[in-house]
Amino acid sequence: MSITHDTNVEEKLRALYDLQLIDTLLDDIRNTRGELPMEVEDLESEIAGLEKRSENIKADAKKYSLELKAYKEEIANAQKNIEKYKSQQDSVRNNKEFESLSKEIEYQELTVTSAEKKIKEIALKSEGVEEKHNELKKVIEEKNSHLTHKKSELDTLIEETKNEENVLSDLSAEYAKKIDDKTLAKYHRIRSGSPNGLAVVGLERGAPKGSFFTIPPQRQMEISHRKKLIFDEHSGKILVDDDLVREENEKMEEVFRNLKKG
Repeated sequence: MSITHDTNVEEKLRALYDLQLIDTLLDDIRNTRGELPMEVEDLESEIAGLEKRSENIKADAKKYSLELKAYKEEIANAQKNIEKYKSQQDSVRNNKEFESLSKEIEYQELTVTSAEKKIKEIALKSEGVEEKHNELKKVIEEKNSHLTHKKSELDTLIEETKNEENVLSDLSAEYAKKIDDKTLAKYHRIRSGSPNGLAVVGLERGAPKGSFFTIPPQRQMEISHRKKLIFDEHSGKILVDDDLVREENEKMEEVFRNLKKG
């Protein structure tokens, strides 16, 4: 019995499988970079967090500096007042005025004592903040140095594969145009949810590639007819028959060879 194919669906399946082959090559190129892109991103995020902490510490240091200045001014003013009141005591006319000035002097002296105590407390806090800030600066410098090294590694890898990646990216965009928007969106959705990035797979011993679940013979026959898109009920991947896989592999190998020659 001859197998009849729906030309439009078959073209779509072939385009999808071809696109999968191109995107898999792109994945392979990007995978050669390993964990470097993630390491760079993590380091950048970590440094941003450390710099935020550094800004907060600097804000605390500025606050303590302003407080120290205010208390020192308070002491200076109190000491001026003490001198003024003591001078006034020399020309008082009675004990009542003398005692009143003595109370003012006592109050100003208490103000000085209290301010000096606050200055010591703030100085200790300020010293701790400065120590923290210096330690943090060293950590940030080390992290930035590490980031520079990692970025250099990544840039080198990207440069080595840039031309091939650009050519394949253009080819991927070209083949994507052969597929309607709705189907293309499904393809990308399946790919993004697949650990190996595969959205279109052939059958191996009656099971979708990478799966242990065998497809019933009747379903396999439907796949080989290419009359509609058939999805694996377990993985959600688009299924294509062995003949299509073989034909498209051979065709795309020639395309890839010509790209390398070019």
